[in-house]
Amino acid sequence: MYLPRRLLGLVAVTAFTALSIGASAQSYPQRPMKLVVGFPAGGPNDILGRLIAQWLSGRLGQPMIVENRSGASGNTATEAVARAPADGYTLLLVGPANAINASIYPNLNHDFLRDIAPVAAITREPLVMLVHPSVPARTVPEFIAYAQANPDKVKMASTGNGSSPHVTGLLFKAMADVDIAVVHYAGGGPALKGMIEGQAQVMFEPLSASIEPLRTGKLRALAVTTAARSAALPDVPALGEFVPGYEASAVTGIGAPANTPAEIIEKLNAEINAAFADAAMKARLLDTGGTILPGSPDDFGRLMAAETEKWGKVIKSSGSMP
Repeated sequence: MYLPRRLLGLVAVTAFTALSIGASAQSYPQRPMKLVVGFPAGGPNDILGRLIAQWLSGRLGQPMIVENRSGASGNTATEAVARAPADGYTLLLVGPANAINASIYPNLNHDFLRDIAPVAAITREPLVMLVHPSVPARTVPEFIAYAQANPDKVKMASTGNGSSPHVTGLLFKAMADVDIAVVHYAGGGPALKGMIEGQAQVMFEPLSASIEPLRTGKLRALAVTTAARSAALPDVPALGEFVPGYEASAVTGIGAPANTPAEIIEKLNAEINAAFADAAMKARLLDTGGTILPGSPDDFGRLMAAETEKWGKVIKSSGSMP
């Protein structure tokens, strides 16, 4: 069959590009990689990120450096990865902030769902509904009745405007029909300190950060926010058992710059899913307080799109943020 010279050239270029991408993916990685975490070292996100970085480094045979770029609720880190070369050497630890920020910051220089390619989900962590020991309520229905009768005596601690604990609390306020004041703190540590000191009476905090004050009796758990109970706190009911339809959780995963070759994304996805099948690594991930989320890049992409839509509605309906 005769083909015009120009078309032959286009076919040759296309074939060469496909072969180059395939060869690049097969040999990937050939140098150290970087995982950007948008929060300070030592926190729950950082701990999870370092676990995955260590795992990928061992599986792929190249060091993976964790770079903490805290600031602007994770937006600094997300923008840095969105602008990085789409070659698989710069990855992002995706967290709940990525599903929330688009509804809070209308003038971001990036669009998470457009500019970050989903690689793999890692865990879904429940938050715990914590109350100060001075609160007389021992169950969620008792707390709702107490808060409705005494709104001036109940304040909700938040780890910052638009944080996962904040919007989780906003969802509870709306679905339980309670009107309580919100006190914002500069992060989880200060918020827990304020709760323990009695400056606030209720808080929604990730399970991994809740364990210590629960074990020492400084705070009391009324519920977990996932649809089902947590294996880490089996005697603590799910909030949805009392507020039908309620569900909130902190989803984490790995993302890459948009247009990263599909072969590289699939390779990373396969190695992350292999972690879930490794008994020792699975146990370490479960120790962070979440449940593992195996699946494809598309599964993770759909999950983050759904989380973004969900929290966008909560933020808009609350009227407390743009």
